Amino acid sequence: MIETLEKSAMGTSLDLKEVIATLPWNNQGLINAIAQQHDTGEVLMLAWMNREALLETIETGRVCYWSRSRQCLWRKGETSGHQQKVKQIRLDCDGDAVLVFVEQTGGACHTGRKSCFYNQIVGDRVVVVSEPVTE
Repeated sequence: MIETLEKSAMGTSLDLKEVIATLPWNNQGLINAIAQQHDTGEVLMLAWMNREALLETIETGRVCYWSRSRQCLWRKGETSGHQQKVKQIRLDCDGDAVLVFVEQTGGACHTGRKSCFYNQIVGDRVVVVSEPVTE
């Protein structure tokens, strides 16, 4: 199915459930999911989704991931209130990653920062380049 998309012209559409069934889920049944702020393009975080999390995200408009450490669905913001509202979802060219454009409330990172990518490599040092979000 992904090969069909690769060779298709813009505007081609395929059945969502058929495409999801053919995604190259890893041996744990997971796929990479990248959250990106819809209006600024800032990459917020990388997590994992299983089929159930992806379908719930599509159906509810709120991002749901799979927690590998807790082995359960992780509804972003369920305890912190820092939710991710879906603006758009895309699959990459070979179907091994999901890109979710979101409207982030509060920090996306468990540290309270807007983005999980706050450690910058500068020469032979790693520099923290952002502070936790204050609400």
